[in-house]
Amino acid sequence: MDEKRTGLFENGLIWFGAGVSIAEILTGTYLAPLGMGKGLAAIIVGHIIGCLMLFLAGVIGGKVRKSAMETVKMSFGQKGSVLFAVLNVLQLVGWTAIMIYDGALAADGVMHTGRWIWCLVIGALIILWIVIGITNLGKINTVAMAALFILTLILCKVIFTGSGVGTPSDDSMTFGAAVELAVAMPLSWLPLISDYTREAKEPVKATAVSAVTYGIVSCWMYVIGMGAAIITGEYDIAQIMLKAGLGILGLLIIVFSTVTTTFLDAYSAGISSETVVSRWNGKHVAIVVTVIGTAAAIVYPMDNITDFLYLIGSVFAPMIAIQIADFFLLKQDKSSQAVHMLNMIIWVIGFVVYRILMNVDMPVGNTLPDMVITIILCLIAGKLIPEKNQKNKKLRKMAAVPVVNNLPAQRPFFMIKIHRQNLSTFIKILICLLFNKII
Repeated sequence: MDEKRTGLFENGLIWFGAGVSIAEILTGTYLAPLGMGKGLAAIIVGHIIGCLMLFLAGVIGGKVRKSAMETVKMSFGQKGSVLFAVLNVLQLVGWTAIMIYDGALAADGVMHTGRWIWCLVIGALIILWIVIGITNLGKINTVAMAALFILTLILCKVIFTGSGVGTPSDDSMTFGAAVELAVAMPLSWLPLISDYTREAKEPVKATAVSAVTYGIVSCWMYVIGMGAAIITGEYDIAQIMLKAGLGILGLLIIVFSTVTTTFLDAYSAGISSETVVSRWNGKHVAIVVTVIGTAAAIVYPMDNITDFLYLIGSVFAPMIAIQIADFFLLKQDKSSQAVHMLNMIIWVIGFVVYRILMNVDMPVGNTLPDMVITIILCLIAGKLIPEKNQKNKKLRKMAAVPVVNNLPAQRPFFMIKIHRQNLSTFIKILICLLFNKII
C-alpha cells in the first residue's frame, strides 16, 4: 500500500498556520522604535536570511526522507545528534509553553474569564490537532486557514486605517538588532521543517512553497505588530483588538493562530524525541509536551522572549551551517560514526562566535556572519583534515542513503567513552542556559 504523502497545497497551509502567530505579532512590536520605514526594511532583510536557511534545511530532510534530527546524524554522528535532539525538544517545550501563555493571555484580555482557563482550552485543541495527525489535517486546516486569513485582513484594516496617538521612533533598537529579531523566528523552525518536508510528494518544491509561504506570512505578522505599536501606541494585541471592537473575531484569531502554530512545535518535539529514545512514540510524546507546556503556561510568566530567541539562534545557526557545508558543499555523510568530534568542535566555536557577535551591531544581524564563519571553518577542516575512514561517501543519491545504526567496529571503546563524556558536558551546560532563558 502506498504511503500517504502531503501535497504542495497542504504544506503551504501548514506553514501559513505557522506564520500566523501571536508571538510573531508581539515580536513585531519590539521593532516599533525604528519607525515604519527602517522597521519594514529590517523585517524583510531578516526574513530573507532566515527563510533561505529554512529552505536549505528543508531540502536536506526532504531529499533523504528523514526527520530534522535524523539529518543531524549526517554531520554529527549517531550519538552526536542526541545533543541537538535534546536541545530541540527543550526549545520546543519552551515554545509550546510560550505560545500557550501568549495565546491565553491575549484571549483573557478579550474575554476576562481567567488565563488558566484559556491555557486549558488551547492545550486541549492542540492535543486534538495531534491526535488527528499531520497527514489527515487537510480539510480542517483549509477551513482554519481560510478563517484566519479573513480575520487577519480585518485586523490589518482596523490597525492601518484607524487613528491613534502614534509612537515616535527613537534609538532604543538598532537596525542590526531588529534584523536579528526578524531572523530569529524562521531560524527557530530550522530544526523542525524536515519533519514535514520528508512527508511531501515533491520534497524540494514543497520546501520552497513552505519557506516562501512562511516568510510572507511571518513578515505580515511582524508588520501588524509593528504597525499596531507605531500607529495606535498600543503594544498589547488584546487591547488593540478590544479598541478595534473585534471582540469574538479577535478571540478566534488569537485561539486558532496559537493552536495551528503550537501544534507544529509539539508534533516536532515528539519526532525529535524518537532520535533520543527510538522506542518512544512521537505522537504520545507530543501530547505529553503539550500537557507540560500547558502546565508551565499556567504557572510561569513568559512576557519577554528576546533572550530565548537569541539563545535559539546561537545553538541552531552554527548547527545548520555545518549541515549545509557537509550536504551541499563537501557532500559527506558522517552518520556511520558515533560522534564526529571535529564538527562538534566547529559547532562550539560557532556558538561562541554567535554570542560574541551579539555585542557587535551589524546591518545584517549576527546570524548570517556566524553561519558564514562556521561554513568556512567546515570547508577548511574538510579539505585539510581527511577522514580516518572512508565511510563518508559522496552523497550522489541522497534519497537512497540508509541510516547506519551500528558503530564502526574499528573504533576503540575508550574513544567512544570520551565522546560520550564530552556530549554529556555539552548537554548539561546548554540545558542550564536554555532553562535560564525560558523561565
